[in-house]
Amino acid sequence: MQTMSLRELLRARPDDDDPLARHKTDSHPGVKDKKKAADSMAADSQPLAGLQERLWAEHARTILLVLQGIDTSGKDGTIDHVIGQVNPLGCRITSFKRPTPEEAKHHFLWRIRRALPEPGQLGVFGRSHYEDVIVPRVHGGLTEAQLDRRYGEIARFEADLAAGTTTVVKCFLHISSEEQRERILARLDDPDKRWKFEEGDIEERALWPKYQDTFREVLRRSNPDDAPWYVVPADRKWYRNWAVGRLLLETLVEMAPEYPRPALDIPALKARLTPPPRLRAVK
Repeated sequence: MQTMSLRELLRARPDDDDPLARHKTDSHPGVKDKKKAADSMAADSQPLAGLQERLWAEHARTILLVLQGIDTSGKDGTIDHVIGQVNPLGCRITSFKRPTPEEAKHHFLWRIRRALPEPGQLGVFGRSHYEDVIVPRVHGGLTEAQLDRRYGEIARFEADLAAGTTTVVKCFLHISSEEQRERILARLDDPDKRWKFEEGDIEERALWPKYQDTFREVLRRSNPDDAPWYVVPADRKWYRNWAVGRLLLETLVEMAPEYPRPALDIPALKARLTPPPRLRAVK
C-alpha cells in the first residue's frame, strides 16, 4: 500500500463542511512523535539544501511559499527553522504588514508583485495578498462585490504565476484559540518577548469566530490544483516546522531541479591554470 504524501494528507478540502476540521490543531499527521519529526528533519536537511541549491543554480524557476495564519500562529518561527536550513542567498523573504501610505496608493497586488522571487529563488511570504480579503471581511471596508473582485484578481494572479515559472505552495498555520492565548501570555511573561506583543492582539481575539469563518472562506474560494492550500496543524511548533519543511521538500523533489551543464573545454581551461615556471633567484 502506497504511503500518502504529506501534501495529500494536509491538502485543504474546500468541499468539506469545514475545511479547517480535517485535522485537529494539536495533531501531527504524517509523523509519529516529536523525536521522529526531529530525526526526519535532520535527515531531510541535506536533500532540502541540495535541491534548493540546484534551483538557485538553474536560475530559471521559482517557488513561492505563502505562510498565512492568525496572530502568533508561527509564521516567523517557521521561516527561522525551515528556511534556515537552506542557502539564504537563494531566498527572498517578505513579511507583509499593514500597507504603508505609499503602498495604499496602488492596487493591492502592487506590493505583492514587487516582492515576488527572482529566477532561481525560493520566495517566502509571511502573510500575503490574502490579508487584502481577510482584513476587510473581518473589519469591513469593502462591499461584497469588491471582495468578489479581489478573489477573482487573486485567482488570476496565482494562475499566471503557475502558468509561468513559479510553483506556489500555500500553508495555513492552524492554531486553537487556547494555544493563541497561551502564546500571548508567554510574550507578556517573558521580558525578552514583550517586543512582539501588541495590545491589538487582545482586541483581535474578540473577533476569533469571524476570523475562523473568513479562513474557511479563503480555503474554499482559492484552492486550485496549481496553487493549493495546505492546512498545517500548528499548536505543536515542532510539528509545524517539520510539516512545512516536508511540504517544501516534496515540492522540490517533484520539480527536480538540476545543475546546469555548460559547454566547457575542460582541458583547455585546465591548461590555462598550469602553474607558471619557477624563476631562479638572481644572486
